[in-house]
Amino acid sequence: MKHLIIILYLFISVQAFSQFDRFFENHTLRMDYYHSGNHNSQQYSFDELIDEPFWGGSKVNMVDTFDYGNYYVKVFDKSNDSLLYSRGYNTLFGEWQTTAESDSINRTFSESVVFPFPKIPVKVVLYARNRDGILETQMKYVVDPANYFIKKDRRLVYPSFDVYISGDPSEKVDIVILPDGYSTDELGLFVSDCKKFADGLFQFAPYNKNKDKFNIRGVWDPSVESGNDIPADGIWRSTALNTSFYTFDSERYCMTYDDKSVRDLAANAPYDQIYILVNNKKYGGGAIYNYYNVSVNSNEKSAKIFIHELGHGFAGLADEYFDSSTSYNDFYNLTIEPWEPNITTLIDFESKWQDMVKKRTPIPTPDEQEYFKKVGAFEGGGYVTKGMYRPMHDCLMNTFHGDEFCPVCERSIQKMIDFYSAPETK
Repeated sequence: MKHLIIILYLFISVQAFSQFDRFFENHTLRMDYYHSGNHNSQQYSFDELIDEPFWGGSKVNMVDTFDYGNYYVKVFDKSNDSLLYSRGYNTLFGEWQTTAESDSINRTFSESVVFPFPKIPVKVVLYARNRDGILETQMKYVVDPANYFIKKDRRLVYPSFDVYISGDPSEKVDIVILPDGYSTDELGLFVSDCKKFADGLFQFAPYNKNKDKFNIRGVWDPSVESGNDIPADGIWRSTALNTSFYTFDSERYCMTYDDKSVRDLAANAPYDQIYILVNNKKYGGGAIYNYYNVSVNSNEKSAKIFIHELGHGFAGLADEYFDSSTSYNDFYNLTIEPWEPNITTLIDFESKWQDMVKKRTPIPTPDEQEYFKKVGAFEGGGYVTKGMYRPMHDCLMNTFHGDEFCPVCERSIQKMIDFYSAPETK
């Protein structure tokens, strides 16, 4: 039986690689679009197609199997509607829709999806989850790879450098690190910070056990000024990626609305994940699943900020804290199971980490010292005090008091690492 399973795995791997080689080129097609609306409505409109020189994703696991994300992109063979590629993701617009501001005004955000450059005409379909967690079609666009309006000229062409390389991008988790707020004479600082990022990443489980499954590269694009924007303090800096604290008027939330510059700069290297390092010692950062991650470079808690934000951006992990102020209203529908792997409403606990709970651990789990080191279901998580549950009393997705992810988060990260680093069988 064991030999049969191995043979089946090899067959699936060969088929997956053959599918990539048959339908795709080894570089990226990026589709930019505009996402507009308010708290109650949203609209999509096409912007442009851009040919980018690298493909950093898997050539084996082309179809998303996690069902994570509030949004989805699916790429179909136009001739027969067979699914060739898919990924779930989140957006800054989706977070903004849950803020008070979205009740009073409309806004427009530039967004992007990327997929391998197709050899044949394909249909790209974008989806968004409704309040009940069901994916609804928002936009369809047919891509003909022979279309001469696909842009070949690139913006923000800058040199990349290796920080840590372990192998072929298609068989590794590829992280590209982008600088914001590093001036021309601070290249040495950025290179040092990239090395510090890599060293910090591999200090934490499960990354420390998977060092051979990662590639990390940096791209050097100097900013006109050092630092970045802190609007409440009247500080405005001219920087490459336009990051700013006080995103959604939350002081420590440091993000950027400039999606085009982020994607243009990231295109200088193969990537699965984009990580923006901000040259600032002020505490802050942020991350969006399968979109981008941000953290400061020189705060005393920088290493844990790195690792926490990558938990969001790479593994789709939710924040497990619930007792601090955020800018969000009604972020989760408590009558359904959230898609994030580390929080639950107990609606469908079996689909989450019920298998990791010992028989004598009560569910819900009392937040008392005898259970602090046990996996259970502790009330409070995802910015919600009641009706949402987290796996353990504490975790790096909750506070920085400890140095570990809980077993549930660690397992989730490991699954994502395995998905992106699956080896090709040629």
